[in-house]
Amino acid sequence: MFKSVKTGLGLACVLAVMAGCSSTDTDDTAQQQMVEQPTEPVVDTAPEPETAVPLDNVVYFDFDESLLKPETRELLIAHADRLRGSAQAVRLEGHADELGTREYNLALGERRANAVRDFLVLQGVDAASLEVISYGEERPAQAGSSESARAMNRRVVIVK
Repeated sequence: MFKSVKTGLGLACVLAVMAGCSSTDTDDTAQQQMVEQPTEPVVDTAPEPETAVPLDNVVYFDFDESLLKPETRELLIAHADRLRGSAQAVRLEGHADELGTREYNLALGERRANAVRDFLVLQGVDAASLEVISYGEERPAQAGSSESARAMNRRVVIVK
């Protein structure tokens, strides 16, 4: 009795293996054509997702200065790396605090924006893609006459 159970189990295992290996396609020419055709490599042409971290777009200046601070150079180098070879137009908006005359502040805002432009050009950004504009004291980032408000208004904004 044990012998017939063993034989039955063995036969069932063999049949299960054979069933798993069988194919439902009986057309040998279709299988042969699939084997003979070279396979093309799959190339993913979809653009990679944007993983870049957003950069700060404001460069701050000291009172009555248009010289770049050492800490802003790293930020501008990162902007230059992203803009280099790009056809993207960028506007550099120069600003000043309310101290001084309107004309002086317009000129100061322009000097600040030009300082940012010159630095980006030195880093390989196409000068034709950079537009400089000065708003002087006309568009304050922060209202008020405190030193902290004035410091926030001495800036160049990079607008893409």
